[in-house]
Amino acid sequence: MICCLNPQCQKPLNSDNTKVCQNCGTPLSLLRGRYQAVQLLGQGGFGRTYLALDEDRLKSRCVIKQFSPQVQGTKSLEKAVRLFNQEAVRLHELGEHAQIPALLAYFEQDGYLYLVQQFIEGQSLLQEMKQHGAFNERQIRDVLADVLPILRFVHRHQVIHRDITPMNILRRQTDDRLMLIDFGVAKQIREEAAGEVGTRIGTEGYAPMEQFRGGKAYPASDLYSLGATCLHLMTETRPDNLYDPLNGRWIWRDYLQHEKGVVVSDQLAHILDNMLRDLVNERYQTADEVMRDLNADSFLPTPKPTPASPPPVSPSAISTAQRGSTPSSSPLRQPVSRPITSRPPISQSPISQPPISRPPASKPPTSTPPISKPPTAPPAANVSVPPAVPPINPIRPPASRGSRCLYTLNAHSSWVTCVVASPNTPTFASSSLDDTIKVWNINTGELLFNMTGHNRGVNTIAISPDGRTLVSGSDDYTVRVWSYLNGALLGALTGHSRDVNAVAISPDGKLLVSGGEDRTIRLWSTNTGALLKTLAEVAGMIKAIAISPDGKLLASGGLDNKVKLWSLRTGEYLQTFIGHLNPVHAIVFTPDGQTLITGSKDKTIRLWNVQTGELIRTFSEHIRDVNTLAITPNGRLLISGSSDSTIKLWDLPSGKVLTTWSDHTDTVNSIAISPDAKFLISGSSDKTVKLWQMPV
Repeated sequence: MICCLNPQCQKPLNSDNTKVCQNCGTPLSLLRGRYQAVQLLGQGGFGRTYLALDEDRLKSRCVIKQFSPQVQGTKSLEKAVRLFNQEAVRLHELGEHAQIPALLAYFEQDGYLYLVQQFIEGQSLLQEMKQHGAFNERQIRDVLADVLPILRFVHRHQVIHRDITPMNILRRQTDDRLMLIDFGVAKQIREEAAGEVGTRIGTEGYAPMEQFRGGKAYPASDLYSLGATCLHLMTETRPDNLYDPLNGRWIWRDYLQHEKGVVVSDQLAHILDNMLRDLVNERYQTADEVMRDLNADSFLPTPKPTPASPPPVSPSAISTAQRGSTPSSSPLRQPVSRPITSRPPISQSPISQPPISRPPASKPPTSTPPISKPPTAPPAANVSVPPAVPPINPIRPPASRGSRCLYTLNAHSSWVTCVVASPNTPTFASSSLDDTIKVWNINTGELLFNMTGHNRGVNTIAISPDGRTLVSGSDDYTVRVWSYLNGALLGALTGHSRDVNAVAISPDGKLLVSGGEDRTIRLWSTNTGALLKTLAEVAGMIKAIAISPDGKLLASGGLDNKVKLWSLRTGEYLQTFIGHLNPVHAIVFTPDGQTLITGSKDKTIRLWNVQTGELIRTFSEHIRDVNTLAITPNGRLLISGSSDSTIKLWDLPSGKVLTTWSDHTDTVNSIAISPDAKFLISGSSDKTVKLWQMPV
């Protein structure tokens, strides 16, 4: 079918190959010469939303939002177009987040304004509730754990969503991640163009009173709407039916118990109550505050705020108020030689702040770029050596009891995917979706040099046992081999037909192993670069690989939820460990090689007997995906990093969490321990690398 783009057309659907709308006579040409609207998804006072096919991208699906602002006069229209352009810039910035639909194009045509956005295949939470029934407490916790980091990202970019409802949160079909949609572009255009005071913004029942009474919105307003959304999902009743206006209180707990026979934990009840306070200043002020209480091992409600002048919300990628403590004996206590440069805010109106608020917590997220085939000849490598005084210096956080973050390094411009420590020098390397690899001095935080040559994001890196070679795997389908001493590109290994997600080097330094989304594991000679073997029996895309300390075994994990064990010498498949409920993201062997430890999207860490394949025990303290694991040389301390933004330190013999570090503000993708076990390095989707002091 073909859709007519005339917003006044009452019957816009036409049969294929129709040149003119059979209802209104409007020509049915491609929008901007490439977009063909095929289905009307919705309409309102601002215009219409269409499902469309992009002829320039193999007829891939996208969403077209058509705006026809209800304004009169040339100046009013010009102002609407200007505001539309500003909003498009904002959406382009927000579209960097993996859980916000990407903006593909924006333009004006035939007197109408158009946004073209990524199409998300999936159901809204409202549809999910209607299909499967009320959400239980665990599901509500999952919703909060998935959506709060998105809001943190949005608020750090000086944007208030203003219309969070179960209809505006979608579950992406491909990976079950939640997506936040509909950022109220049209509402803002109409509001500003009309110039009305007290414009009602948001959806009744979900939006707090400040949005209806004064048309104002704060970060706490979005948290209110998210809390109201959770009430709807738990009770299957609109939030405005769960509030007693005579007594000015929420009655959702009574309703849930009497009508559904369900009682939620005090922890979750207090969190939701604090999100839903009538007064802005009595609510949580930031997503970080909610996440801290949600992650708390034992719940202590966040104390009531005291009046204070609200500091401005800063969108800089690195907060100078990161928590941390630096022992006086640490060699990292070096003065910062020049001011920190921070990214300027995007062009738009600042977020309004309530007159009294808690100080906002620091914050700046995971999706890989679209797949495109790499060029037949790899681009030349470029080793970039920073000036003597690096342009971006490490930030040492102010002392704070309980935190051990020593430095935050913010030279990467996109998500940090992997970190690895040198085995014999005080240096480490980091890789990023900004297509670069950076090498750092671990004692000073100085950026030593950059490696550039990949033409897409770098997902994984490893350093050879002699510390002379670094290998990297990328979304450009290649594995590249570099000199770790000077950053020179030594060679590029081709053969993978999809993104390379994992690389490892054998303890003797003779074998390089790579795994990727083409569902293959490849073994290469490090001396010649020759492909020695491609392992069979691989059912799912590979996300993680690990080699045993004695170099005899190879373990792999990926999207089939299984861990497979192989002979590294012969490539023979040995056995499969089954137990994870979702994809396996991380694998590590204990130093004695007797135990295999795995981390998964199912939020668990599992310990396996290597010889028997028996599941020994399961750790389940994280509330989001477990993405990365590391273990100290003595085998007693396990460290895990998660999409819940935390790093947990575990006593491996007892399985107890010793401490949780939560200084990162987005997904922790990778961790590495220095050879002397004094430092931990972490890389995150918040675009930072952090250096931590390990406990004695």
